Amino acid sequence: MAPLNSETSPVIMRRHAAGMSIILNRKEVLNSLNLEMVQLMTSHLNEALADDDCKLVLFYGAGGKGFCAGGDMKRIFQDIRNNNMTDVNRFFLEEFSLDLMIHRFPKPVIVIADGLTMGGGLGIAEGADWVIATERTRMAMPETRIGFYPDVGATGWLFSKCPPGYPEYLGLTSHEMTGGECVRLGLATHLTRSDKIPDLIQTMEAFKAKDISHPRELLSLLTRKVNICFDRNIEPNPEADQWVANYFAGKSSVPEVIESLQVCQLRPAPCESIFGGLSERSPTALVLTLKLLRHNEHLPMEKVFETDFKAVQFLLKHPDLLEGVRARIIEKDNQPRWKPDSIEKVDLSELHLSSHNT
Repeated sequence: MAPLNSETSPVIMRRHAAGMSIILNRKEVLNSLNLEMVQLMTSHLNEALADDDCKLVLFYGAGGKGFCAGGDMKRIFQDIRNNNMTDVNRFFLEEFSLDLMIHRFPKPVIVIADGLTMGGGLGIAEGADWVIATERTRMAMPETRIGFYPDVGATGWLFSKCPPGYPEYLGLTSHEMTGGECVRLGLATHLTRSDKIPDLIQTMEAFKAKDISHPRELLSLLTRKVNICFDRNIEPNPEADQWVANYFAGKSSVPEVIESLQVCQLRPAPCESIFGGLSERSPTALVLTLKLLRHNEHLPMEKVFETDFKAVQFLLKHPDLLEGVRARIIEKDNQPRWKPDSIEKVDLSELHLSSHNT
């Protein structure tokens, strides 16, 4: 392990007037998460929690290309191949615990989601009070492409953040949101320009919060300081929102989604491209994702994360995860051989979620 808090540490912590900054620092892999990073972030948050003078926690990523591209799937692939399941299970358990901790954190948490913010990066961001996007921000839950599913609580929090149909749409299709669209769809709270980020960080870190006790008051006063940095001109897209609601909201089976797309009359081009995109994904991952969305829609976040870990255990024994990572990330031939190869053959009988099963 690198020396704690050195510039070579995968997570850097800095104390400042407002409280604490936690900086993801594996820029060579777009700040992808490994177990050491999760443990360091958890330790820093515990320190912030115990310190009465720490009023605010700010997260951002080093390197300028991404806040966090997700979990380090190459490492997970290697650990599974080497039968090192102890570390794999620890990673998911501790990652989910970190994400839940952020959701419950009593002090304001701000995430600057500049650049790539996907999978595990969204797991950190979506528990925060503010999520600041830029024109470089790209958000997605791309897991079904690699035989996995949108974990980190997404099958729960998507419903509290997004317009109708978007939880299903984003979870199944891996649609990539950029810039202002991240705010429009509810996964970011603010939009700024990337060239304003250095000033934004400096202003927030210099914010004198010592005598402010209530989080709401702190965020209100901070808003006055940094308001000039934010762009409120978020373009609406009612046609797209209605289309997504029509074809994805409340759907209970993947065949139902696919059949509706096949006979789609409105916006035929999106229907065709999404139908094609779904056909490239793991059938098991698609069926599992929709099952989890229906199961977790109204559950408290701690129950969502419990369900997530059960789903992880199921997929760690399933061939599609290793095959998807091999095809998309390791060898990059983009020709995964899914087992089974069709929606109709998917069997989730070994997955036992809870008494809330649907």
